[in-house]
Amino acid sequence: MSESRDILNLDDIKKLVDTFYGKVRSDQLLAPIFNERIRDQWPVHLEKMYRFWQTVLLNEHSYLGSPFAPHASLPIDHGHFQQWLRLFKETLNELFSGEKAKEAAWRADKMAEMFESRIAYFKEQGFKNII
Repeated sequence: MSESRDILNLDDIKKLVDTFYGKVRSDQLLAPIFNERIRDQWPVHLEKMYRFWQTVLLNEHSYLGSPFAPHASLPIDHGHFQQWLRLFKETLNELFSGEKAKEAAWRADKMAEMFESRIAYFKEQGFKNII
């Protein structure tokens, strides 16, 4: 059941990110990938995700980085992206409603589409020129 409020501030971003990654960390398909890569650096990763979504959704420029590069060589495929999207949208729908929530879902779709396409391309190229 959705709350009657939209994503409005950094506290909302943190709630979204923490809830979503809580699901990812226990998901049968995604947890092994994320936990292997992130290991004991979850607090650092979550802080980075707060800044990323704060920049993307709230137009508060706190994220500096290249989001694709850390994902380029992960052993992931279409099924992983579909599960990531399912969990992300499920979390959005549980916690929020409104224009920013819709934008977050749209941006997640576009990000997954672009990352999946680029990862496939780099796999075909033998991971040359990733960045």
